[in-house]
Amino acid sequence: MSNIPADLRYAKSHEWVRAESDGTVTIGITDYAQNSLGDITYVQVPKVGAALKAGETFGVVESVKAASDLYLPIAGTVVAVNPVLDSAPETVNRAPYAEGWMLRVKPADAGSVAALLDAAAYTKLVA
Repeated sequence: MSNIPADLRYAKSHEWVRAESDGTVTIGITDYAQNSLGDITYVQVPKVGAALKAGETFGVVESVKAASDLYLPIAGTVVAVNPVLDSAPETVNRAPYAEGWMLRVKPADAGSVAALLDAAAYTKLVA
């Protein structure tokens, strides 16, 4: 069974979103996703300043099994990317909800996070 924190929101494409106190959101892939991919060997994310639409591809994660596109759960502008992933992409496997975060975004619509799946709905999706 995957680890699915109750305080996060989820996309059907297996990304998680955490609202931060400064109005930004942190985004990464779920424990289910990283487990399905296997050992992650490379993570590509956009540059700071990129403005992206909800559902748009924001990067790629490569593993020993496959390469998978990453999809932005909400529209917004990238304000930070995780520099750790350049040299240690396996951090996503070890701590997908902590040190393995991928990017921080300033949402185009602050209410868009609430429209994502809650933990119970995501649990049903991956069951």
